[in-house]
Amino acid sequence: MDTTKVRRFREQVKRFRTRFVQGCEGALGNWLGQAELERWVERYSEGCRNRIYPPLVTLGLFIDQVMSADQSCQDAVARGVSARLSQGDEPCGLNNGPYCKARQRLAPALLKELCDALGRRMMKAQPPSWRWRGREVKLIDGATMSMPDTAANQAAYPQVAQQKAGVGFPIVRMVGILSLGCGAVLEWALGPCEGKKSGETSLLWNMGAGLGAGDIVLADRYYAGYFMLARLLSQGVDVVTRQHQLRHTHFQRGEHLGKCDHVVRWQRPQRPAWMDHATYAAMPETLRLRECRVGGWILVSSLCDAATVSKKDLLELYGWRWHIELDFRAIKAVMQMDVLRCKTPAMIEKEIAAHLLAYNLVRSVMAQAAAWTTLSPRQLSFKGALQQLRAFERNLRHGKHAAIDQAHDCLLTGIARLKLPHRPGRVEPRALKRRGKNLPFLTQPRAKERARLLALRQRHIRVLHA
Repeated sequence: MDTTKVRRFREQVKRFRTRFVQGCEGALGNWLGQAELERWVERYSEGCRNRIYPPLVTLGLFIDQVMSADQSCQDAVARGVSARLSQGDEPCGLNNGPYCKARQRLAPALLKELCDALGRRMMKAQPPSWRWRGREVKLIDGATMSMPDTAANQAAYPQVAQQKAGVGFPIVRMVGILSLGCGAVLEWALGPCEGKKSGETSLLWNMGAGLGAGDIVLADRYYAGYFMLARLLSQGVDVVTRQHQLRHTHFQRGEHLGKCDHVVRWQRPQRPAWMDHATYAAMPETLRLRECRVGGWILVSSLCDAATVSKKDLLELYGWRWHIELDFRAIKAVMQMDVLRCKTPAMIEKEIAAHLLAYNLVRSVMAQAAAWTTLSPRQLSFKGALQQLRAFERNLRHGKHAAIDQAHDCLLTGIARLKLPHRPGRVEPRALKRRGKNLPFLTQPRAKERARLLALRQRHIRVLHA
């Protein structure tokens, strides 16, 4: 690069970091360093020409797009034009074609590496008060998202088999590993919802980079099968989950620890059809696990020392599993990832990665705000933090350098005040009060239904003119 290009590129990196309070004087404010971000972008944009939408500008607009309430490409292009004018550049056209092509050129590995690196660094840098007895607690669960009904999307992520062709939508399944302390996404995997090896356990089976020895994993009873527990324990982690509904628990057996609390040996079941002989032979013949009834549930855990971890401790740990449901609600409902917009599988994966990167960036700002106080990030409102970032976006990106530190302080102070109310034992019915519009469901492809309505209109016209 010549001197002008280098200067402009570094200025782009600086604006990107400033947008998410990176490099400020506050606590935990340097997860994405200037030199590292420059190196990552240059590595994955080698050979790219200096266009209207260079990689880092495209990445910034992509993140703004998934964080905005509108989420349209036209809105992202308008933001790009506004940014160029604020920097003294000539405005570009409002056609969103060049921006869409720039998103296609964006390397998916750049999105994933930024998201993974940010999640890992947040997890490692969090203070001990955000951990459980000095140990890292991680949450595992799955979610599904729909996408436009295109031939390419249907081929990669087919709709459910019960739906007729033309009246359903392709569905992608995602399994994620999240940190309980800081809320960051540490690892994720994608797959279809139909076909062999498309379940949540199949996706989790090949994951593990987000887990480390000494971690505690919280998962629902879908993951409480023998082989999945053996897989997790082989990675050096402890597990707390609910007993699977098909497994019967007899507290009269095993090593008695207390009322409805014992340690038992699970025997290895027969080899399932999906598992090869070598993998099955490597599985332990027995698992030593603790089973206890507490809070109306039967919990299964590898934390077998009752003197160190009581039944009440296990109940408290498993109760925190609900945070991943709230995290997925934040990603899917607040950030609108439940209905994806891209029309090809490659862009669908980038769109999901952009959402998760944006989510981690918001979480990083929440972690900085929490570090200023005695609160934890779990006590702050994600939606409120996202609203604050949207409100401060222009001042942080295009404001004068002398005022940026003040804007950072105001932003973090505002987010730290968005404390969630303490609502212990809160329950809500899984039902809606507000009635939707009374419209029938589409039972055949839209094109056929449109043709039927047009034919009906023509018949009415012929009757009127007869």
